[in-house]
Order: sequence, then structure tokens, then C-alpha cells
Amino acid sequence: MTEAGTFDDLFAGADSPKPPFLESRSYMIHGEMLKWPGETETVYSPVMKKLADGGEAIPIGTFALVDEKVSLEAAECCRKAFNQGRGEWPAMKAEGRIKAVENFVRKIKEKRDEIVELIMWEICKSKPDAEKEFDRTMQYVLDTIVDYKNEQNKESSVVAAPGYMAKIRRVPLGVVMCSSPTNYPYNELYTTLIPALLTGNCAVVKVPRTGGLCHLPTFELFAECFPAGTVAMLTGKGRTVMQTIMKSGMVDAFAFIGSTKAAIDLTKVHPRPNRLKLCLGLEAKNPGIVFPDADIDLAVAECTTGSTSYNGMRCTAIKIIYLHSSIKDEFMEKFCKKVDSLKMGLPWESGVKITPLAENDKAKYLNGLVTDAVEKGAKIANERGGKYDRTLYAPTILFPVKDGMKVYEEEQFGPVIPVTTFDDVEEVWADLLKSNYGQQAAVFSRSPDTIAKSIDVLTHAVARVNINGQCQRGPDVFPFTARKDSAAATLSVHDALRTFTIRAMVAIKQDDAGTKLLRDVVKDDTSKFMAYDYLP
Repeated sequence: MTEAGTFDDLFAGADSPKPPFLESRSYMIHGEMLKWPGETETVYSPVMKKLADGGEAIPIGTFALVDEKVSLEAAECCRKAFNQGRGEWPAMKAEGRIKAVENFVRKIKEKRDEIVELIMWEICKSKPDAEKEFDRTMQYVLDTIVDYKNEQNKESSVVAAPGYMAKIRRVPLGVVMCSSPTNYPYNELYTTLIPALLTGNCAVVKVPRTGGLCHLPTFELFAECFPAGTVAMLTGKGRTVMQTIMKSGMVDAFAFIGSTKAAIDLTKVHPRPNRLKLCLGLEAKNPGIVFPDADIDLAVAECTTGSTSYNGMRCTAIKIIYLHSSIKDEFMEKFCKKVDSLKMGLPWESGVKITPLAENDKAKYLNGLVTDAVEKGAKIANERGGKYDRTLYAPTILFPVKDGMKVYEEEQFGPVIPVTTFDDVEEVWADLLKSNYGQQAAVFSRSPDTIAKSIDVLTHAVARVNINGQCQRGPDVFPFTARKDSAAATLSVHDALRTFTIRAMVAIKQDDAGTKLLRDVVKDDTSKFMAYDYLP
């Protein structure tokens, strides 16, 4: 279902912008920028040259492939910096940590254009989407600071219970290892890293092999803005860096977004897994369910955006559509036209919606799913469907799909859209309840009764039900989590601060001696835990 040169006119030519090239051997530990003397890896953009110019991938940078020794050194450095909560960073007052993060934000904003360009070239996110990822991330950080201040102020008070007084507040876990994915390399890192740092943890960061270039300009900023050992920034192979650190047992929490298999392989080697707190974002198979009384035009628009934004390479994408049989003809006609109207091209082009795929061999994998479905009875429903050329894959609608097809069960993570039908909604509920995944669902109906019944079923199968709208993560003040094999822990501006902390308590008897002792401790300001510091 492909032909060499099918989309050749869409690839880079002489009139394309000059690609960046960021050559780096840098990693950062001990608050120092260090040079790796060993092996490096060249990063190639998914943007290919036209066949007349050779048709090859375009190199855009290099990064260091640090080894096990450097990985352990980074973990040890962060462990010493934390020093059981007595290190400079965890012992620092909240106000000092906030100022350090705010200083970091001011400096990183100066690198916005460079980071956006690297995101565009390395993972082919359109320019508006790359800019949105940066700006949304910065807003997330600032909102997190506001929420952190509010929580610190609430926790400053002493609480009383019969016979006792207590100070209860959240304290850091220790050393957190953070890793971000290819599709949102910038945003997904900071939504875990910044809450972990604000609350006093130290962190080892392993940037992704694909999507990691955008982080390289930030290494020096972490060195400048935070005390030595607070953050370590590493590049390299995940199994070399993360598995080595995990085996050491020197991490107390793990923030990871990727596949279930990779998460299991990494976490199982920790020598004390019961001590390891997990924050995992894994696979999803979010359904769009269109009932007979739905607003068809609205459902078509939302399902199109929901299944194809950033090429469908989002965990929150709609990855299968269930249509009531009575509306399948009208929906499919409009849906196919809408999907085929999406502009394919390169990320800097105005209005582009479908760009080259960032993952190696992704187009071949998607083609395998399409071939399997067609061999088992599905058809390619849209005119442009089934066509691909190197890293460009045209959005492909498969109809009708059924159990037994790979695309029916697997998370495709790309612009292949399986569609099936139902007569009795219990068929849909049965599918979802037995699924291994449980992130979100999108329900399309104008009936209050249908919506009400759907909510009461789906809230036991997924973590978020979207009414007449696509599946998505935002707004960032909303909890982002999932059931089953799709996630562990909850993220949001509010929840992430809890994910990387634990509640600690100091209790004392509420008698004259206890009251006097407590007042003296607070008055002398010798205990950071007991201090009353109002943050404006």
C-alpha cells in the first residue's frame, strides 16, 4: 500500500529552511558541565530530502552515550546532595526553592526559539504545536509555584485533636529519576521534574534518545540555577542509564512515560521495589463512542482532531471509534472527507496537520496493522488512506474492524483510525471493561439519559469521560491519571506536588509543658519543619 515517491513533493527541498545542527558531548552532574570522551549518537530528523537530492534523512545533531560509570556517579551525586533531607536543597526554605525555579524559568524563556526549532526538526511537531508545548510548560511551572505556596501556607498551622497538637506537612521522598517520552519531550519532563524539585527532592534526568535535543540547551541552566547535585542531566541509552541507576537502589521515585514492558523491565531490577514510588504514564486505547442522537458534525470534528492531532502520537488520542449502526453511513462519509482534507507536509508550513513520524520504522509498523486488518476483512475507507512514503503516513481509516485484528487491541500511536459499529451499547461496555487499558473515553450524544448511563459505566472503566469532546490531558489543573495498565499515580498542577512527597507529622501532648515546648521551638526558628513561613 505504498509507492516510493508518493509524497516526495512534500519533503525538504532547496527552498526549505536550513536545519539546525547541535553537536554535543555534554552531560551535567555535580553542578558542572562535563564532556563525554566516548561514543556519541547522531540524531536524524524525520524530515527527509526529496529523492532528487538523495532522499536521505537529515542529520541535526549528536549527543553523548554515557556509560554505567557516569550513570552511577550521577545517582550518587544526587544521593549525597539530598543527604537524608539535610542537604542544601531539601533543607532550603520553600521560599528559596521557589526563587531558584523562578530564576530558571526566566533564563529558559530566553531559549524559547532555539528549543521550539529543535522540537520541530527532531520530532516534526508543527510550529504552532511546538510553541504551544513550550508556552504551556512554562505556564504549568508558574501555576505549580502558586499551588505550592498555597499548600505551604496551609501546612504552616498547628492542628489539634483531643489531647494532642500536631504539625503535619509534606516532605520530599529523596532522589527521583525522571524520563520524558518522544512525543512531548519537553512538557512531560517538566510536569514531573519541577514538582519534584519544588518539594525538595533531588533528581536524575535521562532525556529521551528521540526528542532529547531540545533539552541540551537547558543543561547549563540547571547547573547555574540549582545547588550542585540537585539535578543531574544525562543522555544515552535507556537500558544503560536508567537500568544501571535502578539496579543501584539509589532512587526513591521513578517518573516514566512509555510502554508497560519498558516500565516493568526497569522497575523490577530495583533491589527494594516496595520503597520505589512510581509515577507512570503508559499505553491507552481511548474510545470515541458515537450514539444515534449525536450531533454528527460535532462528533466528526472532535473525532478527527482527537485521532490525528500530532499524527495521533498522543497517549490521549482517540484510538478506536464505536459508531451506532444507524448513523454509520452519514458519519463515515463526513469523517472520511474531513480526514482527507488534513494538510500533510513539514512542520514549518502554515496550516499543516500531518507531519513526518518521529519514531523509527513507525510507518512500516502502521502499514503492518493496516495489512493485517484488510486481510481479516476491514477496508480502507478514505481515498488517501493506506499511502505512505518513508516517514510520511497518510491518515488511514479502517472500517469495519473487529476483535482479532491487531489494530482492534493494540495502541497504534499513529494516524491509523479503526472504526467499528454497535447495535447494543452493552457490546461497547463489554469491550472496555475487559480491556487492559483505562485512560479516557469520549462520548457523543445529546440525550441526558444516554450521557448519564454512559458516565456511570465508564467511570468504572476509565479515569476521564469527555462529553461531546475529544480525549485530552488539559486543562492542567485537572487530574491526569488512568486505570488498569495505563498509568500509576496522578498528575496535575495540584496532584504532582503530592506524587513526589509524603506526609510527615510531629505530635506533642496538649498540656502546659507541651504547649510551651512547641512555642519555643517555633519561636527560636531552629526547625525548618516546624517553621511558620507565610509565602505571599
